[in-house]
Amino acid sequence: MYRSGIVKLKTNARFSTICLHAGQEPDPSTGAIITPIYQTSTYVQEELGKHKGFEYGRTQNPTRLAVERNIAAIERGKAGFAFASGMAAIGAIATMLKSGDHMIVSDNTYGGTFRLFDKVLTRYALTFSYVDTSTLKEVERAFTPATRMLFVETPTNPMFKLTDLRAAAELAHRYNARLVVDNTFASPYIQQPIEFGADLVIHSTTKYLNGHSDSVGGIVIAVREDDIEWLRFVQNTEGAILGPFDSWLVLRGTKTLPLRMIQHNANGLALAEYLSKHPKVKRVYYPGLPSHPQYELAQRQMRGFGGMLAFELGSLEAARAVLNSVRLHALAESLGGVETLISHPATMTHASVPPERRSALGITDGLVRISAGIEDIDDLKDDLGQALDCVAA
Repeated sequence: MYRSGIVKLKTNARFSTICLHAGQEPDPSTGAIITPIYQTSTYVQEELGKHKGFEYGRTQNPTRLAVERNIAAIERGKAGFAFASGMAAIGAIATMLKSGDHMIVSDNTYGGTFRLFDKVLTRYALTFSYVDTSTLKEVERAFTPATRMLFVETPTNPMFKLTDLRAAAELAHRYNARLVVDNTFASPYIQQPIEFGADLVIHSTTKYLNGHSDSVGGIVIAVREDDIEWLRFVQNTEGAILGPFDSWLVLRGTKTLPLRMIQHNANGLALAEYLSKHPKVKRVYYPGLPSHPQYELAQRQMRGFGGMLAFELGSLEAARAVLNSVRLHALAESLGGVETLISHPATMTHASVPPERRSALGITDGLVRISAGIEDIDDLKDDLGQALDCVAA
């Protein structure tokens, strides 16, 4: 019987090997080493009620199945379910809640996540508490008898606060709630939340997993059998699936994830150190700097510190001067691609968050975010240097 997304890999293989091979076998008809793009809407049945495990494109697709198995193995989960976007993946998680249920959320969550929760899901009698999940005492105070999920980002976007995943999992389970982790910012190369006790892990596959800025998608990785059964049902019922070509693009991306992340890590740290010494930069947010308040937690919980960082310039005018003057850094939303991207959270990724809320979180008009790519680090430094020269003294 067809089992969407179930991981078959039974091996002690290490991370890089899993990225390359999990969920994929040579094509049985040709021996092709790369999983084919099964661009089909339906499948011919041998006779009534007899098929080869595939019936209809929304329900099953061999290319999508391969990427689901691949990423589930990478995250050390039991099953993966691929969706049309990261937001569709989060929407699928939300269907596990019922009217009257409550979710605790990292206060500095992605703007699109906040928009879904605050503007859409509250219409269905769901309630949300936004707390600083880097402080477990605040999290515990937010639990109610109706709490069913603790939803965290770590590091947060774009203020780079960390949540102690093991402590968060223990706390959630004490209150009979699931720990859900959006692991997009870090990638599974840097941290694997299921190893710390998370029940569900979400990714925008658009970002590091794909890594080449040419696909939009999302995935949920689950470990509990009841969650797996429900997500399989919802994926088929709602139909917000990842298409076969995008699935193939993500499979291509995960093959080089370990190699890319080594350079993302190195460039992220180098840019953070460079900016922290620049006289026109007020503050740098990056978990790999010893000045980060949770630097020790980052060392324990993360394998490297990632390619994402942010820095404060003090004003919109200063931020605009840098953003309009960079040449190599591409001014664009998104992150995790091989090209370095630079953005303005207040007017781009977090524009849907009310101004007073952005201010309380520290997302000022002078905050600039960078997704460090894999270019030569000296070229990236030179580009930032000439852009910072455009900021008035």
